[in-house]
Amino acid sequence: MPVFFQSRAGRQCLSILALGVTLWIIGITLDLGNWLAAFVSAFRDYGADKLAFALVIGGAMSFVYSALRIVDLRREMEVRVSAQAKADWTATHDHLTKLPNRYAFERKVIPRWTTSEDDGESHMTDVTIFSVDLDGFKKVNDLVGHSGGDALLIEVAKRICAIGHADCVYRFGGDEFVIVAVGLPARQADRFARLLIQAVTRPIHIDGFAMEVGASVGYDGWAQDREPLEAAAQRADLAMYEAKSRGPNRHMLFEPAMQDKVTKRASLETKLRAAIQKKAIRPFYQPLVNLKTGDVCGFEALARWTSEDGETIPPVVFIGIAEETGMITALFEDLLARACRDALDWDENIVLSFNLSPVQMEDRLLASRILRVLAANDLPAARLEIEITENALIKDPDAAALILDELHAAGVKIALDDFGTGYSSLAQLARYRFDKIKIDRSFIATYGEDERQEKIVRAMLALGRSLNIQTTAEGIEDYRQLNHLLQLGCDIGQGYLFGKPMPSGEVLSFINEGRDIDRARLPVTLALPH
Repeated sequence: MPVFFQSRAGRQCLSILALGVTLWIIGITLDLGNWLAAFVSAFRDYGADKLAFALVIGGAMSFVYSALRIVDLRREMEVRVSAQAKADWTATHDHLTKLPNRYAFERKVIPRWTTSEDDGESHMTDVTIFSVDLDGFKKVNDLVGHSGGDALLIEVAKRICAIGHADCVYRFGGDEFVIVAVGLPARQADRFARLLIQAVTRPIHIDGFAMEVGASVGYDGWAQDREPLEAAAQRADLAMYEAKSRGPNRHMLFEPAMQDKVTKRASLETKLRAAIQKKAIRPFYQPLVNLKTGDVCGFEALARWTSEDGETIPPVVFIGIAEETGMITALFEDLLARACRDALDWDENIVLSFNLSPVQMEDRLLASRILRVLAANDLPAARLEIEITENALIKDPDAAALILDELHAAGVKIALDDFGTGYSSLAQLARYRFDKIKIDRSFIATYGEDERQEKIVRAMLALGRSLNIQTTAEGIEDYRQLNHLLQLGCDIGQGYLFGKPMPSGEVLSFINEGRDIDRARLPVTLALPH
């Protein structure tokens, strides 16, 4: 009932009751009852007594009706309160695991002080935030479907909640969980993180399969008197991603250097966006040499970026950022267009080799983008060679096949880059049609020193000959490596021995003078080994 009187209808009811009591008191004070009785008696012949009786009955009925409506209103309010509570629970909880979500975390209130039973004094509560992200969760969905993945998440949530000091467990979405550990001493946080990993990584049986996932954990304490709870959660999240980058099943305490790393990356992302708009990233070219003739047969375009402050940013850094932020398409099209224009100045028998990012293979319009750039810059499709890694083919093999077939049909050559370092190399050769395979530099670097590596290289070259596919050896840096590859019949060489990546202005002089290639060491003809 108190809830009712807090509402607008309840306040109106109280006001009316107060008015009625006031009028009753006034009536008694002025002796209005005797006056009314005299009035009814005087006009009895006119039906005044019947009118008074009707008014009394009407008032009683109105009172009963009002009471019933008040009861109904109370029930309606209770239903509404219940519905609001249910809606609030739905908004603040994950429907799958029934755990509170990110919105509930933002509303979390933690007592900052506790009273010790020993001395009766108040002490600041120790609060540690743990961020947990599952490793390898996608493979579970691939193997047992999304329903199996849901079952795994439910079991993981139960296991985390079963660990001591896990006072409140949140699911932030996907496969990310956050744990608020209240009263956990800082010295025990490391042990608690290990317990989390052990609990998550134990096998989970789903549909007859024993599924295993890993876990990356980051954590940090909450400085209660200086910051909101969300700040500690953000630091734990940064620590979790740092742990994830160092391998599966790792845990890390937040360190200020992690924040510096994120800040630096954000700054670099801003600079990269500006650099792409200003076309400050340029293609450099590394020669590809026909090992049978010693002639330059192509150049591989490599992205190079020197920022405005003179810092040289490695491609592995800014290409990765471009892939993550979606800037890779704009960067790719700009570099390809500039490389096509540069290639028009080369001899017609020299091809332009250009790398594709694995992320770009998710773009169903990739082939049309490439052909549009070629047409806009008047470079024949036969002079372009697209390099693609094995890892780029495994995510969506059917889509990759369509893209490669469309490029092949237009005359573009396709090279399988970093051969031997990806997934199912032989399966890729059987499924797709390639014009060239490039042996990864890791095999060439130890060639001649490691007998097993030498046998692998021999097998790769023999495979290329049997399939009538040209082979390119990357990372040739000395004549010892070159001589071995010549003896085995490798077709094309690439590496610092022939030339480092150079700007477009140096390519023509390199082609004309051939100063970086010692032709005396390269035979004009070479019989293939038996």
